[in-house]
Amino acid sequence: MGGGGDGLGGEHGPGRASGRGELELRHLRCLVAIVEYGGFTDAAIELGVSQASVSRTLLALERTLGVRLLHRTSRTVTPTTAGVQVLARARRLLAEADALVSEAAAGHTRLRLGHAWSALGEHTAEFQRRWHARHPAVELQLIRHNTPTGGLAEGRCDLAVVRGPVDTRRYAHAVVGHERRYVALASDDPWARRRSIPLAEVRERTVVVDRRTGTTTVDLWQEGAHPVVEHTVDVDDWLAAIATGRCVGVTPHATATQYRRVGITYRPLRDAAPVPVHLLWHAQDPHPATHAAAALACELYRSGSRP
Repeated sequence: MGGGGDGLGGEHGPGRASGRGELELRHLRCLVAIVEYGGFTDAAIELGVSQASVSRTLLALERTLGVRLLHRTSRTVTPTTAGVQVLARARRLLAEADALVSEAAAGHTRLRLGHAWSALGEHTAEFQRRWHARHPAVELQLIRHNTPTGGLAEGRCDLAVVRGPVDTRRYAHAVVGHERRYVALASDDPWARRRSIPLAEVRERTVVVDRRTGTTTVDLWQEGAHPVVEHTVDVDDWLAAIATGRCVGVTPHATATQYRRVGITYRPLRDAAPVPVHLLWHAQDPHPATHAAAALACELYRSGSRP
């Protein structure tokens, strides 16, 4: 193309007078294509548009930015000083945009299931097997994140297994099942020889409670009958405290199946309400596979872990 045919004079000029439009990714792609393919004709072929369209798109970009971006002669196209700077930024922005598109597309082919402690307990392995069989195009990833929402609030997962209180104003949820409570105690504790432990007797012991993600609070006991409580903030610390024999823990059945440890014994707790198991997700932007995951979890909790 001829050097004077675009109507722009100088690196800072008439583009400003015409008014600035919106910057679009297609403008940046056009600039990069012109430079990478050495001219308007080859850029048009690469972009699948006409040469006139390439010229108009570049002109729109120069008017939007208010600077000339390319030196053009009948044989060469080279970036101006401003063009070199814009070109470097354009390449970075386009790379980030492409990565964003790829990530978003992958989001529909990957389901991240968060949990704080025990995933789906005894149903975890069967959930993974059935999911793979029924939804082979959607990869299932289990993510442990030690927060009350199992990583949902932090953006670490698409939906989460939660056994604590649920903020129904902020999240959508479904109760997929219930789990019996168990007492966790040192294996050499005299209670380990018993088949089950009454709730009322537990108040006679020191109870270790995970204040961050645990399901047990003193509200499990009647007012005036609360046990002495010791706090931890992680399941490993919780188990370590119990293994010493100086305290016991109260936990859903899922913990007994997912955290079998030498030196730790679990016994059913009598006279205590079961723990509801929720699936939690963002109501405004649920993953497309959310309801399939909830349905499968409900199925397993209703029928047990066997296929």
